[in-house]
Amino acid sequence: QVQLVESGGGLVQAGGSLRLSCAAAGPSFSRYSLGWFRQAPGKDREFVGGIHRSGGTIYANSVKDRATISRDNAKKTVFLQMNSLKPEDTAAYYCAAKDTILTAPIPTTRKEYNYWGQGTQVTVSS
Repeated sequence: QVQLVESGGGLVQAGGSLRLSCAAAGPSFSRYSLGWFRQAPGKDREFVGGIHRSGGTIYANSVKDRATISRDNAKKTVFLQMNSLKPEDTAAYYCAAKDTILTAPIPTTRKEYNYWGQGTQVTVSS
């Protein structure tokens, strides 16, 4: 089992950048694929991007070219770098983890992930 704690959220002006972190506690972090999701008030939680245990990444079209996900297995941490932020990026951001075999793709749906953090709020002002 793994526990996830997000940090790095805050208030930022449109066009600015944020780097979110998600620290994990528990064994076998390197076996997990990790995803970032976000949820705006009144909306469903949506996939932002993910990183495979092998290091490959995938991004939602809404953030492609503005987001970069990376991981540091030694520190058991995954990062989401968001640039050129827009007001529509305002949401609570969550990281999630799933124990993944090497040949499996990065999970992209909420139901595929086993473990979730509590979220960190990102607010982008116009």
